[in-house]
Amino acid sequence: MGTDLHAPLGQNRGPGRRRRSFPVGRILGGFCLIAIAGFSLYSALLRDDLQKTQPVETAKKEDPPPPVETKPAATGQAGLAQVDPQSGANTTRIVTGDGSVVTMFSPTNRDGSGPVLINANQVGQDPRMAATPNDSLLEDSPFGKLPIIGPNGLRPMDQYARPWSGARGTRVAIVVSGLGLSQTGTQRAIEKLPEEITLAFAASGNSLQRWMQDARRGGHEILIQVPFEPFDYPSNNPGPDTLLTSLSSAKNIDSLHKAMGKITNYTGVMNYLGGRFLANPGAMEPVLRDIGKRGLLFLDDGSSAQSKSGTLAKTLDVPHAFADVQLDGELQQDAILRKLDELERIARRNGSAIGVASAFDESVDAISKWSEEAAMRGIEIVAVSALAEDPKHP
Repeated sequence: MGTDLHAPLGQNRGPGRRRRSFPVGRILGGFCLIAIAGFSLYSALLRDDLQKTQPVETAKKEDPPPPVETKPAATGQAGLAQVDPQSGANTTRIVTGDGSVVTMFSPTNRDGSGPVLINANQVGQDPRMAATPNDSLLEDSPFGKLPIIGPNGLRPMDQYARPWSGARGTRVAIVVSGLGLSQTGTQRAIEKLPEEITLAFAASGNSLQRWMQDARRGGHEILIQVPFEPFDYPSNNPGPDTLLTSLSSAKNIDSLHKAMGKITNYTGVMNYLGGRFLANPGAMEPVLRDIGKRGLLFLDDGSSAQSKSGTLAKTLDVPHAFADVQLDGELQQDAILRKLDELERIARRNGSAIGVASAFDESVDAISKWSEEAAMRGIEIVAVSALAEDPKHP
């Protein structure tokens, strides 16, 4: 018989010939033995190396850390001066043709030597501390603690201001005044009004310290509202310690300080009534001067067309603002909403506007409703400090 040429490799191709197999198993076994031997040798060498290095590593861990020199300054306790972050820089501001402000910084040496505490909180407070006053911005007086500019130049109007976006859009500030006069009304206003709304506390109100803390924890910027003499005084009497044109400037400053000492953490002073007083430059000038030197702003509620507060404030370099619209002259919600629409038109035309109202239920409800829709129309509600004319930041 012939040989089968088509038989697979490794099969018998003819009679009388023995079957031969390809030794794959032996070859694979050899490779495995070589691999096992190599791995065993590598493990032994590695183990030996680790044994040699382990005592060194242990010694490093057991060695005590080098002593660190401790200084009293490292504890952050008393004795360290607080400085402004910009105290180590020369600051130059340039107003460009389109009204933008360009700020340039160049390095310089800080005064003194040694460690200092850097106060990096320039505008606004940490919300967790918003109801706690900054002690460096207070001074003791017969009327309580009064606001002052700090040793590093920090003003209360900066420390207690509510931050805003800084965008060049349409901005509206709304101030709700008369808080503290009605306990239920005050609580309702603080709870219902959006945190962007500025709240003004009447100096003659009750439980002001408690309400101030609630308002600040709720995110509100606040003002203190001081009674000024109206044209029809005394038939229309704003209350005790009203500032009067017939009193000396020293007496009026005392009355101002009595109001200021009622609470802390406010950015400025707002008038309550005061048509006659606001129109009298001789009476108004020392009051504005005291407000300005304490690092506060003055808000004129716009109720008197004869007010000289704006002119005087510019002359004295006092931060100030002037309300554009009285929102609740007619105490009905629909009427207040129409006034808010008017405020919006003014803001779109001028870039910003300020409205004022009292803490009546109708006013609170209307402002809350309008505020919910304002953002959808591209309006940013800001605190009044954001819209104040400030000679420090022209």
